[in-house]
Amino acid sequence: MLTIIEGLLTESEVGQMLQNLRDGAWADGSQTAGTRSIAVKQNQQMPVTSPLARELGNLILARLGRCPQFVSASLAEKIFPPVFNLYQNGGHYGCHVDSALMRVPDADVTIRSDLSATLFLSSPDSYEGGELVIETEYGAQEVKLDAGDMVLYPSNSLHQVMPVTKGKRVCAITWIQSAVADSSARAMLYDMDQSIQALSAGKSKTDPDVERLIHVYHNLLRRWATV
Repeated sequence: MLTIIEGLLTESEVGQMLQNLRDGAWADGSQTAGTRSIAVKQNQQMPVTSPLARELGNLILARLGRCPQFVSASLAEKIFPPVFNLYQNGGHYGCHVDSALMRVPDADVTIRSDLSATLFLSSPDSYEGGELVIETEYGAQEVKLDAGDMVLYPSNSLHQVMPVTKGKRVCAITWIQSAVADSSARAMLYDMDQSIQALSAGKSKTDPDVERLIHVYHNLLRRWATV
């Protein structure tokens, strides 16, 4: 399931973030690639341990924690510190699957990657190419969102970033360990939660039909959660 979260960051927040990143110390992205991914990865990244990356990453994490759609879609238990990357001059990332387990730098924490997330920071009309292409059960889906928008997708999906032939593509990426590891179960819970919210509009907080659905939702969550 691909989930688009619009307007996670405001236009002014994105602008300030890009301005701060412009003077950041970018490093070769291949340094963080796996032994096989290194052959298909050509970009630059901000080191996760840099003070700037941590400051900006914490802003993103705060927004995610207050975003009902993200909470509902991810059921996040742990989130990897956001990684900022830059693609330009033909930079790309060939077809790959994200690592299943990720060690958080300078922390005694390992995250199982259930969901991957890309937060677009560059306006789509400021660069050419750079589409995020995700293989799904319905075929390849191209994603190129407005600045401040995020896409969530299963980490076990084959995906790639197409070459950026003009301009600069700046994004923040992160990975989420969900309380519900099974992607199909998580998708059903998300659909049910969205339906509950829609049906609850304009109804009493004690409406018996809505209460029954909430009861079913939490019982399913209790059955499928791995925490």
